[in-house]
Amino acid sequence: MELKYLPSGEDGLLIQFEKKISEKVNQQVRKLEIALKKSNIPGITDMISTYCSLKIDYNPMKISYKKLIDKIKEIKNNISNMDIDKPFVIEIPTLYNGIDLEFVAEYNNITIDEVIYIHSSKEYLIYMLGFTPGFPYLGGMSEKISTPRLENPRSKIQGGSVGIAGLQTGIYPVDTPGGWRIIGKTPLKLFDTGRENPFLLESGNYLKFISINKKEYEKIEEKIKNNNYEIKKYYRDFE
Repeated sequence: MELKYLPSGEDGLLIQFEKKISEKVNQQVRKLEIALKKSNIPGITDMISTYCSLKIDYNPMKISYKKLIDKIKEIKNNISNMDIDKPFVIEIPTLYNGIDLEFVAEYNNITIDEVIYIHSSKEYLIYMLGFTPGFPYLGGMSEKISTPRLENPRSKIQGGSVGIAGLQTGIYPVDTPGGWRIIGKTPLKLFDTGRENPFLLESGNYLKFISINKKEYEKIEEKIKNNNYEIKKYYRDFE
């Protein structure tokens, strides 16, 4: 895959991959980001990945623009020889009782049970986080449950709400206005300033919605309050 290296301000470098939303392209972004982190190039201060690009902030006093690109090209050529961590799938327990669940079913001429089954049967790639802290942009939702967003957004959507907008699905990390069709809710906190790492999710990994009942939801919620809930996850091979 041919990459483009573009300056981004006085101390930034944008690495542009193929310009399309694709799981394969995004995995290449993640692989390069991981490889760069492992290489510990002096001068790199931060990295931010998106659907098909990697933004690198660096200190020009420690490394020049040209030398940084040369180092990155060298690492890219040797990625196949590096031990790259596999992405993992984090399970998101979800109570499917959202106020728009029935509408999603009716709009797509299927049953509520079918909506739940289709939505919870996929491992969704987390392309990136944004909009609000920790909000995951997910790829790969089935067209069978695609539903247009609300014409008039609601003034408040509760944190943890799981929604659908067009061909996308996502989770509201915190209370915020929003126009997505709400189909359920998770007791997990995607963003919590009380944790050492406030963000539960990370771009390049995956998540899977797990259907639970109200009793299970309340049990998990209680465990989270008592700080004794263990997040369930497993590793996944690159495709």
